[in-house]
Amino acid sequence: MSKQLPPLPDGRASRIRLRRRLRRDRLTALLLVMLVAVAGFHTLEQFFVHDTYAFISPESEAVNHEPMIADYAARYGIQDYKPWLVAIVDVESGGQGEDVMQSSESLGLDPNSLTTEQSIDQGCSYFATLLDKAHTLGVDFNAVLQAYNYGAGYLDYVAAHGGMHTQELAESFAKEQSGGKTKTYMNPVAIKANGGWRYDYGNMFYVTLVHNAIDSL
Repeated sequence: MSKQLPPLPDGRASRIRLRRRLRRDRLTALLLVMLVAVAGFHTLEQFFVHDTYAFISPESEAVNHEPMIADYAARYGIQDYKPWLVAIVDVESGGQGEDVMQSSESLGLDPNSLTTEQSIDQGCSYFATLLDKAHTLGVDFNAVLQAYNYGAGYLDYVAAHGGMHTQELAESFAKEQSGGKTKTYMNPVAIKANGGWRYDYGNMFYVTLVHNAIDSL
C-alpha cells in the first residue's frame, strides 16, 4: 500500500486569489522600483533586504532546473510535488548559483556548500522527509513549505498548535527562535503586512513567497 502524503492545495478559488495577490504584489514592487530610481539608489540590492532570492523573479532561472528536479523528485517518490520544488528553487535562489535549493544547511554544512545536483538531490530528499513527518503528525501542506525554511521542528510546533499552518504561527515560532529580534525586510509581502520587517530567524513569509512563485512560473 502506497504511503499517503499531505494533500496538495487545490481549488479554482484559491488559485484565483493567488493570482490576484501576485498582481498586487507585482504592482507594489513596480512602485518600489520607481521610488528607488527617484531616490537615487544605485542598485536594488542597496534597497531590498532579503534572505531568500525574490518575491517576484523576472530573471529567474528556476525552470531550467526542472528536468533534474523531476528526476530526483521521482527518486524520492514525491513527483507530484515537482511544481512546488521548482517554486522553492525560485524563492531560494532564482535558479542561480550552485546551491539552488539552499539545502546545504539541512546537512549541517555551511551555506552554499553543495553543487547544483547535490543541492537538488538533498533538497528533494529533505522535502520528502518533511512530507513523511507531516503525515505522521497530521499537519497540513503549508506547514511543510514553512518547515523547509524553518526546519523540521516547525512541524512539531504546528502539531502542538492545532495542526494547521497560519501566518500567526509562523511569526510566533520565529519570534521564539529569534528571542524577539527583528530586522528590516523591504519585500512587498512584508511591507504590505507590517511595513517591512521580519523576525531574525528564517523567513516568516516563506509560504506566501512560495505560493506566489508557483503561480508565476
